[in-house]
Amino acid sequence: MLTLCAAGDKGLPDARAAYREACNAPSPKAGFAWSHPAVYHAGRESNWFFLANNPESVAYPVFAERYRKICTRVLEGEKLPAPEQLKLEDNPGEPLSKSENAKKMAALRAELDI
Repeated sequence: MLTLCAAGDKGLPDARAAYREACNAPSPKAGFAWSHPAVYHAGRESNWFFLANNPESVAYPVFAERYRKICTRVLEGEKLPAPEQLKLEDNPGEPLSKSENAKKMAALRAELDI
């Protein structure tokens, strides 16, 4: 009982709510506004593809176990990093000219023997 109260004080949702949040979060997952980073980390450790492609009777126990372990770490004082969303380059460079593209295409065809 004390663990559940402490979890609520730390802003951790219960396991079922966390599971629903993880399953319903859109991609990219790192860009979603998670109720707590523990939900994201439990979903990532459970494998997003696994959660999306298995029935709740199979996926929930896996998620719940991982979430429980992460919540224990949080309650012991560990700070979880926020999900890091990868960004595109600031300077993608200049596009190749038609002649440069033709040279690269010829080299690729020669390499593939086409």
